Parts: sequence; C-alpha cells; structure tokens
Amino acid sequence: MERELLLECQRNDRNAQRKVYEKMAGKLYSVCRRYLKNDEDIEEVLADTFYKIFTKINQLQTPETFEAWTRKIAVNECLQKIRTNKALFISLEENMVDSPDGSPENISFEKDILSLLKFLPEGCRAIFNLFAIEGYPHKEIAAMLSISEGTSKSQLNFARKKLQELLVNQNI
Repeated sequence: MERELLLECQRNDRNAQRKVYEKMAGKLYSVCRRYLKNDEDIEEVLADTFYKIFTKINQLQTPETFEAWTRKIAVNECLQKIRTNKALFISLEENMVDSPDGSPENISFEKDILSLLKFLPEGCRAIFNLFAIEGYPHKEIAAMLSISEGTSKSQLNFARKKLQELLVNQNI
C-alpha cells in the first residue's frame, strides 16, 4: 500500500479511506469467506474490520505491513463473530419448556451436539472443545497441544464438518 495513501487515512481523509477500501475489500472478503458461511455475517464482519482499520490506523508502525495487519484484523473479527454466534451453542436454560403435565422438558440442541462429540477423533474433539466451548484462540491451543496454528484451524474445520454430517444423519 502506498505510504502517502496511508498517511492520508491517518488524517481521516475520506477519499483515501475509499481508495484503501476499494483496494482491500476483495482480499479481506476472501479472508472472511474462509471463516464464515453466511453472507450477512461476512458483510457485518467486513464492515467491522474496516471500522477497526480506520480507527486504529495510527497504531500501524510500518506501512509495509499494512496488508498483513488488515488480514489479522479481519481474522480476529471473524473469530470474534464465531465465538459470539450462539446459534450452535444454545444455553440449557433457554431450552427448558414446560411439558403438558407441567414438568420441565429439555429439548437442548446443545446436548445433542455435545453427545456427538464422542464420534470425533480425539485430536479434533480436543481442539473443538478448546476453541468452540472454552473460547481459547488458535494460538493458545497450538501452544497447549504443541501443534501449529494452521493445524489447530484445520482440525477445527474438520470437526465442524464432521459434526454437520453427524447432525444431518441424526436428523437433529
């Protein structure tokens, strides 16, 4: 990215910000697409990413690292979206309903998901639990398990796909 363009962005120049957006939007969209499936989520994360880029651009130490810096922001925003997305992990209390006789009946989707974890290979199960349930970032998971961050991410992706297959097969 051009040094002068970034300096103009640091001065909140809207035309410079538009140029940066036009140059980076496609690349960052592709990054977000690797983490998120829903187009609305991707657009929301992309907007949050650019907001963070333009509000924190003064923290950028070297303009040569701008693209890597923006990708890191996009990845972190995607991971934050994944962690806060409660569609997959509904709390048990939210799933308590009264049966006709007045006793609580648990229709927990969460319990169904957790019961399917036993069908995952041990490594995938550990990474899924650490990331999706415990909320650890891939960097910490990688350090804990003495693996690379890429391995952590790929194992998580495998676990998610396997769980989706299991859910479809179990009609949950």
